[in-house]
Amino acid sequence: MSSGLKKGDSNFALQAFLDRLKAAGELEVEDGRTELLDVAHRLDGNSRAVLFNDVCNEGIPLVGNVAATRERLAIAFDTTVPNLLAEVLRRLSKTPTFRQVSRDEAPVQEVVKLGKDADFTKLPVHLQHEMDGSLYISAAVDVVKDARTGLTNVGMRRLMLRGRHDAGVDLVAPSDLKAIYEYEAQQGKPLPIAFVVGSHPIDQVAATMRIPVDEVGLIATLRDEALPLVKCVTNDLMVPADAEFILEGYLSAEGHVEPEGPYGEFLGYYGGVKMNPVFHLTAITHRAKPVFQTSTIAGRQLAITDAAQLIALRTEVTVWRALQNAIREPLCVYATTSSGGMFNVRISMRQRVPGEARNAIAAAFGSLANVKHIFVFDPDIDIFSDQQTDWAFATRFQADRDLIVGSGYRALPLDPSLAGAHLGSKAGFDCTMPIEVARSIEGRIPSPPALEGPRFASLEAALLDGPKTFNALMTATGSRDGREILEAFDDFRAAGRLSRTRDGAWTLDAKAAG
Repeated sequence: MSSGLKKGDSNFALQAFLDRLKAAGELEVEDGRTELLDVAHRLDGNSRAVLFNDVCNEGIPLVGNVAATRERLAIAFDTTVPNLLAEVLRRLSKTPTFRQVSRDEAPVQEVVKLGKDADFTKLPVHLQHEMDGSLYISAAVDVVKDARTGLTNVGMRRLMLRGRHDAGVDLVAPSDLKAIYEYEAQQGKPLPIAFVVGSHPIDQVAATMRIPVDEVGLIATLRDEALPLVKCVTNDLMVPADAEFILEGYLSAEGHVEPEGPYGEFLGYYGGVKMNPVFHLTAITHRAKPVFQTSTIAGRQLAITDAAQLIALRTEVTVWRALQNAIREPLCVYATTSSGGMFNVRISMRQRVPGEARNAIAAAFGSLANVKHIFVFDPDIDIFSDQQTDWAFATRFQADRDLIVGSGYRALPLDPSLAGAHLGSKAGFDCTMPIEVARSIEGRIPSPPALEGPRFASLEAALLDGPKTFNALMTATGSRDGREILEAFDDFRAAGRLSRTRDGAWTLDAKAAG
């Protein structure tokens, strides 16, 4: 690997990011020979990214799990895990900038293979799941142009290889690319498309976003740097010049004719065989010394897969944008990766008046995120902590008062609980403390004593200053164990001077003195 920059390169090249992961202890490097059949086993449930330097007779290294933890996404955005969402939102407010580079300057076009030389079987593509219909390319960022609007659409699609030069592309679920393709197919026209394989996690985050703009601009915006673009060699699409590979070609105008699947999907289960369009490969361009990339998608260790992490960040951005128009003080959003990154979402908010938590739930229900269960918490609960959220759910939620259930919502067919239905239900859980309880002692969370506060000349002076907790009395007198305070209490009580307020503070009657 080398992060030395050419004129058309950038700091957002995949190999430069792998150097950073290695320095952070987030990358395993396997120099010995690895069979492609063993790659999935090495990646499944692995908490680190893995670079396989010897998996292909063509001498092309393969890397996986690059974006499979929130820590690695935070490294990608030069921030910390707690500040990741805030940093993404900050960058999304920026205006994208670009710089066009020539073919001679573009690292991704150092090697160009056309026609029959563009061969899928020369790439280190591996079988990911036991029942997959074929070898799958799973880390591909797709780029197309919408002829109706002139806007570029960017997404992430898998490619099921069906030979040296053809692949099936999943276009069953509603999406911009599906609509663009079907419009062109109705005109009898093939759709030019390019797939970027080997990209920085930021580019993949951008590809998953659902924001109605020219989406190649989202890559530039989230990079917070000018995006180098180069024109493809067999079509007019502009693609990142600093990528590892570009797979150029077109989607056949024949329509949904390819039986594609089964495949291990992002919800952790298999998706069945579906009829999909065919991608015809016309060119492969790549760096002189490239790294191919694979993404982890499904399985029992769903929380540490690339798909779940990328989807979770997209879900958080989508829900946050919805909350901004629904409540006054949203604080944080967290989509659990163990639910696929979208179904279970936790919201932290400061509820100023009763009912705002329900507004937050309604906003999340209606957002573009495919949220299924919403949990809303007070600011004192760390929504990234399973322990704290479980505790709040157990002690602040009453099912007959705080459960909000709705039905007839748009649903994801991949959800096996639907049993084939196209509409589903959603549930909201208001786990905020009732406001009247939050203002009482019963709503406060105990913590160890902190001896901080004003000092007084005597215990009597401290009590005459006003009602105080026992902790405040220890602070006021400099007591380290409180026993002398208890001894003085006996004298004050005998004189009829000591009493307690309704909230349990200690107080002294000055009139009874003497």
